Amino acid sequence: MTEAATKIVLSESEMPRRWYNIMADLPSPPPAVLHPGTLQPVGPDDLAPLFPMALIEQEVTQERYVPIPDEVLDVYRLWRPSPLFRAHRLERALGTPARIYYKYEGVSPAGSHKPNTAVPQAYYNAAAGIRRLTTETGAGQWGTALAFASAQFGLECEIWQVRASYDQKPYRKVMIETFGGTIHPSPSDLTAAGRAILAKDPASPGSLGIAISEAVEVAAQHPDTNYALGSVLNHVLLHQTIIGEEALLQLAKAGDVPDVIVGCTGGGSNFAGLAFPFLREKLAGTMSPTIRAVEPASCPSLTKGVYAYDFGDTAGMTPLMKMHTLGHDFIPDPIHAGGLRYHGMAPLISHVYELGLIEAVAKTQRECFEAGVRFARTEGIIPAPEPTHALAACIEEALRCKETGEPKVILTALCGHGHLDLAAYGAFLSGGLADHELSDEALAAAVATLPQVSG
Repeated sequence: MTEAATKIVLSESEMPRRWYNIMADLPSPPPAVLHPGTLQPVGPDDLAPLFPMALIEQEVTQERYVPIPDEVLDVYRLWRPSPLFRAHRLERALGTPARIYYKYEGVSPAGSHKPNTAVPQAYYNAAAGIRRLTTETGAGQWGTALAFASAQFGLECEIWQVRASYDQKPYRKVMIETFGGTIHPSPSDLTAAGRAILAKDPASPGSLGIAISEAVEVAAQHPDTNYALGSVLNHVLLHQTIIGEEALLQLAKAGDVPDVIVGCTGGGSNFAGLAFPFLREKLAGTMSPTIRAVEPASCPSLTKGVYAYDFGDTAGMTPLMKMHTLGHDFIPDPIHAGGLRYHGMAPLISHVYELGLIEAVAKTQRECFEAGVRFARTEGIIPAPEPTHALAACIEEALRCKETGEPKVILTALCGHGHLDLAAYGAFLSGGLADHELSDEALAAAVATLPQVSG
C-alpha cells in the first residue's frame, strides 16, 4: 500500500448484515448468570422487568450469527461502515517497521462506538411498546449514544452520570439534553440507592455501579420503562461485533492480517466488538493474532481483580455474574477515562481470558495521555481518554518491533474522539494530571464484600 493510501473504506453495500455471537465457537460455555435470591440460573422471566424479549433472546442465544434489522441498518448508515486507517505518520514518528491500523468509531453522531448497541437497544424496546429508557453513563459516551438512539425511535431517555465525570465533562450534559435526554449526577437524591450512598458520603464521586443501581431502581418501578446497559452484557458485546466484522473486510482489502490486536477495556464492549470476530478466525485456525486487552492501573479488573460471582451494581439489584471484579462496592479514583471506571469485566471477556485466549495489561493515566498527544500530533485525531490506553500499548508494541526488526501488523479500535475531553488534555499538558494505581490493601478491602457463591 502506498504512503497516500491511508484510509480503507467499505461501500454501503459491503456493510455487514449480521452480528457475530462468540458463544457459538467457544471451547466451553461461560458460567451461568444467577438469580441473587435463589442462586439459580436466571430465566427470561427474571430479566423481563428490565429488557424486551428480543434482547433477552440475544443474551442467551447459541446461534453464531444474528441478523441486523433493516430499521437498525437504516440508522447505522448515518456513519457506517466506519473507516479503517493505516497510521503511516505515527509509524514514521516511531521509526518502527510495524504497520499500525486503527478502526475509527469517532465518526458516529455520538462520537464513539456506543451507538452500535444503543440503536438496536432503542429499536427493540420501541418495538416492544416501551416509552422510556433509563441508564447510567461514565464519561458520557454511552448516555450520549442512548439519548441519540432514543430520539431516533421516539423514546424518552433518563440518564444517571457518575458524579466525577459529570463535573469533569459539562458538555456531555449539553449534548445529551440536545438529543432530548434527561441527565442527573450520580449518586442523586432521586433514588433510594443514591440517597443511601449520599448518607454515607455526601461528597461521593460516584461509580458506574452506583449509577446502575439508580437507573435499574427507576426502571423496575415503571411498567412502561426499561433499562439499557452500554457494556458488559452478552447482547451488548454482540451488537459491537460489527466493528470487527468490518475491520476483517478492510484489512483483507489492504492485504494484511493482524499479528497483534489491542483494545481498551472497561466493561468490555469496544474490545469485544473489535476482537471477537478475529478470535473466531483464530479459533478456526485461519489466523493467529495475539489479542491484548488494556485497562487503567487504577481500575484493573482483569489484571488484579478476582474471578468470582458479583453484582453488576452497587446496591445488589442485578443478577450475579461470574466475572473479573474489584467488588461491587469499589469506588475507583476519578481518572479522566470515565468509561473504564467499572468494577467488573464483561463475563464473556472474563471467560475467554480464563481460557487463555486473550491477554491483559494495565496502564497509568499519564502514559496513556502521552500516547494520546503523540497520536494527535501525528494522525490528527484527538482520541478520547479511553482508547489512549490501547494507543499506549500499540506504541509499546511498535517500539518493540523497532528493537527486533519485526514488521508486525498491529490493529486497534479508536473507539471515540476526545473533543469533549479537552479539560483532561489541558490538565495533562499543564502537568496537573496524577497517576493512580490500585493498592493491594484497597483491593483486599474492595473484594471483602463479594457475595458468597460456590463455583
